[in-house]
Amino acid sequence: MKLPFKSSRWWLLFFSGALYPLGMAPFNFWPAVIISLGFFFYQLNPTKSAKETFLISVCFGFGIFITGTSWVYVSIHEYGFIPMPFAFLATVLFCLFISILFSIPFVLLRFMPDKTSTYLIGLPSLLVLSEYFRLFAFSGFPWLFAGYSHTNTVLSGWATVGGVLIVSYICGFLASFLSQIFREKENLKPILKLNLLIIVTISGGYILQNIEWSKSTNEEIELALIQPNINQAEKWSGAKRKEILKQLKTQTLPYLNNDLIIWPEAALPSIPQNLPQFLEEIKDLSTTYKSKLVSGAITYEQGTQEFFNSIIDLSSSSFQYDKSKLVPFGEYVPFERLLRGIIKFFDLPMSSISKGNARNTLLPIKSSYISANICYEVVYPDFIARNSSGANLILTLSNDAWFGASIGPKQHMQMAQMRAIENSKPVIRVTNNGITGVIDHKGNFVKTLPQFVQSELELSVTGRSGETFYNRVRSSLVLFLVVMTCIILITRKNLLRSTK
Repeated sequence: MKLPFKSSRWWLLFFSGALYPLGMAPFNFWPAVIISLGFFFYQLNPTKSAKETFLISVCFGFGIFITGTSWVYVSIHEYGFIPMPFAFLATVLFCLFISILFSIPFVLLRFMPDKTSTYLIGLPSLLVLSEYFRLFAFSGFPWLFAGYSHTNTVLSGWATVGGVLIVSYICGFLASFLSQIFREKENLKPILKLNLLIIVTISGGYILQNIEWSKSTNEEIELALIQPNINQAEKWSGAKRKEILKQLKTQTLPYLNNDLIIWPEAALPSIPQNLPQFLEEIKDLSTTYKSKLVSGAITYEQGTQEFFNSIIDLSSSSFQYDKSKLVPFGEYVPFERLLRGIIKFFDLPMSSISKGNARNTLLPIKSSYISANICYEVVYPDFIARNSSGANLILTLSNDAWFGASIGPKQHMQMAQMRAIENSKPVIRVTNNGITGVIDHKGNFVKTLPQFVQSELELSVTGRSGETFYNRVRSSLVLFLVVMTCIILITRKNLLRSTK
């Protein structure tokens, strides 16, 4: 196959994509995303074939995901029991697949006119469509959205209006502006006139960031967050069950005077039906100290013979939330009848989880309500916006032990930060081995625990009431604008063609 241009360009595309994750946690060098996208956009042109555009996008996307999400290798190799060469190959294929999903919307560029408007507003619109497509395609993998690079800048203020997607659009616009400077260097005056718009956008972000979209409930809730740091390889071992239960109880006993004690995702080492004596002891302790204790657990519904990844109230058995956004291969196996039993990776512990119905998400505590979410669900902006409606705080339980000492857990925490900003609600995050902590309604860390240690975090948090504009409309406004932009640009090209 003949490449559209010299191999050196392909390498530059790949390396510019590899630069992109430096804008995300834990590096947080936000200009990297704009520079990276700027080079990518500079290579795109409506006069190129759809095939060329697709290949350019795949090459750039592969650079992003092989450097930014290659932490999936840890899950595949260490916990999927796949030999190193095959785990490496599986990681490459996974990143290539996500790159293909990233690239599909950019093919629409071929149907837009070769005009400045296409570069300045068409390309950012395609970037947003690319991210939104990855929210849903094949269960979704909404990782490394451009907007997350501005979680800690004034541009995050726009998230209260349009969520992370509108921040991604702004990133795309800034990248397009940068690429246009090089594309039209002979006639920069029209481009440089956009400086005012950029100043207005940045100023707007600052103003929005300082608006108090929600107000304090003035009700303090005393929290104790338990981080057990249990070895993932021993978590479901019957021989380790008593030891794990003893550890959870020991870590909890000093904090029973708090209003709410929280254990992480799937903290119980077996289904509740197998732990009646332990759960009765915990319930009695909670009753005695008048505290509420909630935990992540794998639950079993005897009537339907289904397993769920749940959050349950151990102090009263009155609350259960079942996770509805499941992780492919980790919690369920796509094409299960074909893949089960082929290799150990398709038979991971607890990989037969059923999808919950996303109801009963509000956990009452004192006079407040907490929106309950589990792990992967926090990366879905509209899902959290819907679940947190009527809540005063957002809770997410997780177990990032699957990803070892990689950058994955830090990226995960950054997305939780953005959810706090979007909804103007504090986020409580409790994990097995980190990062456990509390984020305020502006996305600032209140307090966190270090990773890979057995520890507890005790603090008080106050809920917030009210809604942001994004919380009410979610991503619908941004999607409407970018879809209409694409339709108008495509229509314009057809009109130009018909007048020739």
